[in-house]
Amino acid sequence: MPKMKTDSGAKKRIKITGSGKLRRRKAFRGHIMEKKSSVRSRRLGRETDISPGIEKNIKKLMGL
Repeated sequence: MPKMKTDSGAKKRIKITGSGKLRRRKAFRGHIMEKKSSVRSRRLGRETDISPGIEKNIKKLMGL
């Protein structure tokens, strides 16, 4: 059976922490920042954990 390939898009967007958790960037930070409040843009700037419901699927994409 052939090897599992890592999904290139997932590889670029998701980081694995030392403890094995998955981290991602938040959406809505790419452009049109002028109309978004400073509080909102700071909140969107932080990384967040992947929701537990899709964690199994993402790990499969990452080849874990």
